[in-house]
Amino acid sequence: MSKRNKIVAIIIIALVLISIITPKIILFFSGDKISCNKKPIEFFILSPMKLESLANLLVKKGIIDDKSAFISVGEYKNISQKNIALGKYIIKPETNYRSLLNGFRQNSNGNGNSEVQVEVKFNNCITINDLAKKVSSCLYLDSAKLISYLSDKNTLKKYGFTPQQLPALFIPNTYQFFYDTDEKQFVERMAKEFKIFWTNERKEKIKQIGLNSPSEVVTLASIVYSEQSIVSEEWPIIAGLYLNRIRQGIRLQSDPTFKFCWGDILKGVQRLLNIHREINCEYNTYKINGLPPGPICLPPTTVVDAVLNKADVNFIYMCAKPDYSHRHNFAVSGTEHMKNAKKFQNWLSNELKKKNKR
Repeated sequence: MSKRNKIVAIIIIALVLISIITPKIILFFSGDKISCNKKPIEFFILSPMKLESLANLLVKKGIIDDKSAFISVGEYKNISQKNIALGKYIIKPETNYRSLLNGFRQNSNGNGNSEVQVEVKFNNCITINDLAKKVSSCLYLDSAKLISYLSDKNTLKKYGFTPQQLPALFIPNTYQFFYDTDEKQFVERMAKEFKIFWTNERKEKIKQIGLNSPSEVVTLASIVYSEQSIVSEEWPIIAGLYLNRIRQGIRLQSDPTFKFCWGDILKGVQRLLNIHREINCEYNTYKINGLPPGPICLPPTTVVDAVLNKADVNFIYMCAKPDYSHRHNFAVSGTEHMKNAKKFQNWLSNELKKKNKR
């Protein structure tokens, strides 16, 4: 081979190498480009999207400024609609494009590698509707969709609850969920938490106090908590009192149960009348024997444990004390109870008169 031909061959080889290496060098530097945001930004992917759509959204949110570089790195990494995970992300300042794309990639658990979880609380709920509203305010989950799923007969059959008992499935607490959790995943997780809470020790105590199931315990706990939400020392006493009534075949006659029947109509009403107690409702313990068919609220777990560890008392009656202590006077006899009730009614009448004079 002549010297000239060798030079030509070398030039051709060099050009080929340059054509192969140059894109990789450009790609490498493109992957090292960093995001524009100067502070952490919440970023949501709420529907399936192509790589270009993702790039457009990132540009719109002020996170990247070089769409073509981002797409070229994404194409090299085979990022597409098939593996871009839905959910919530926190984009840290100066995150390079390579890390951004790796973070959006769906992993073997079905979540994005950098997807973050959100806090879900549903304390102080009365009904399943309240629960659904609180959950939907934390997750990308429509409350109506959750209620519909919970109302479905197949769901109830799967988890072994009646519609009335269903609130007992949900243990009030603070939980971590991925933002794109759907209704099925949410309920499945709650069923696991239910099983974790109801240990063999707790199940054994159900029999010891004379009840038959976790839902009955939660139902009683919901009544106890509705009667007394402030002074926790009274919870085991009230639980013991109601269990005495159940054992002796005496109706519970708990005011919160008939108030539950009225919905929001009696909200804030202090003086409850006989006409209110006459409502025909399966939850009204002035009308029915034993426990109502399900909880009248979602009580804290501490109240559930107070029921399981009820106080050994002989009380049958309770009445609010004539003061602002939020405590009760307890009684064994009807005569003693009537005296307590009269003192409270007189005190309440005087307080209302004072209030009206102001």
